[in-house]
Amino acid sequence: MERAKSSVEQIQPPSYGDLVTILSIDGGGIRGIIPATILAFLESKLQELDGEDARLADYFDVIAGTSTGGLVTAMLTAPNENNRPVFAAKDIKPFYLEHCPKIFPQHRGLRATVVAKVIRSLGGPKYDGKYLHWIIGEKLGKTLLRQTLTHVVIPTFDIKNLQPTIFSSYQINRCPCLNARLADICIGTSAAPTYLPAHHFMNQDSTGKELEFNLIDGGVTANNPTLVAINQITKEIMEDNPDFYPIKPLEFRRFLIISLGTGTPKNEKRFTAQLAAKWGLLGWLSHGGSTPLVDVFTQSSADMVDFHVATITQALQCEDRYLRIQDDTLTGTESSVDIATKENLQKLEQIGERLLKKPVSRVNLETGESEPAGNGETNEEALVRFAKSLSHERRLRGMRSPHTNEA
Repeated sequence: MERAKSSVEQIQPPSYGDLVTILSIDGGGIRGIIPATILAFLESKLQELDGEDARLADYFDVIAGTSTGGLVTAMLTAPNENNRPVFAAKDIKPFYLEHCPKIFPQHRGLRATVVAKVIRSLGGPKYDGKYLHWIIGEKLGKTLLRQTLTHVVIPTFDIKNLQPTIFSSYQINRCPCLNARLADICIGTSAAPTYLPAHHFMNQDSTGKELEFNLIDGGVTANNPTLVAINQITKEIMEDNPDFYPIKPLEFRRFLIISLGTGTPKNEKRFTAQLAAKWGLLGWLSHGGSTPLVDVFTQSSADMVDFHVATITQALQCEDRYLRIQDDTLTGTESSVDIATKENLQKLEQIGERLLKKPVSRVNLETGESEPAGNGETNEEALVRFAKSLSHERRLRGMRSPHTNEA
């Protein structure tokens, strides 16, 4: 089955342009509202340039997402009955506001006490995942990975094989069993340990070969999937995919990357060595309403990816083509991945809006804090600049390609 054809001319391959365009979205549960707010702004700027039918999938060669970011990726790229994205970017935030309280139902009274939470965590995942499975199936149906309107990369982790499973539309010709339902992929990449149950399914290719998947949250593999997306594209270049000719491996100067975080509580500094030294298993699994063990491995991997990509782009003097938007000032319930009260969800929406006004920043791994990049540009201004580059690149490819009449 070929990728769905859109009623709007799809972006031509990078071989007809100057850039390779990448959008990456971190994991973070309900905090997905933060990148959703930013994506809505970016898409609105593209629509100002190219018309109200413009969608993010029309501009990016690959969209990558982990956990909640994987769900956003699927929503932006899965085709509806008109072969346009199931969701416009502006529709994602309302989706979270409506459905997160049902995905993560909040306990009240005695069931909401710390002791009750600890007891539940010992007996199984915090949530049964039934509503999440239903709503993802309802929105994505039987859509397969191959049918997305642009290439997607969604990391997961196979707990039976103890290794990452990367669902990449670039790889399905080589491994047809990866051409699974987007719904199964999204459920798998969202199955955060202690929060949601692991996801098992079988998938069969056209020859009848079956492959078994035993998946948990992609944050175990890459909570920030930017580097995974870069690696997938680099692999295609190395294997002489004509879509990337004449781009050379590691020619990162030609990459345009937008990487969106879901916020962190770094500045709150909730944990110390003195505190963690007293923790046993329960302490690492539950402290102050969060799960320190999950926080540690997801944030460490996300920052290392940012540090790596930022270092490369600075070394190659192309840092103006890499934009990482992240907020490290979350406090209290704002930093939770699952406190889906109306009040908290609205706070996250406001955080996303404020983040647009903040200066472009880079993480300093010596201090662990984000620092202004130096030129005074805000995230909002940077997104406007990137929107212009994306629009220009799309038009350039259209003019150079013999396969389109786009001017």
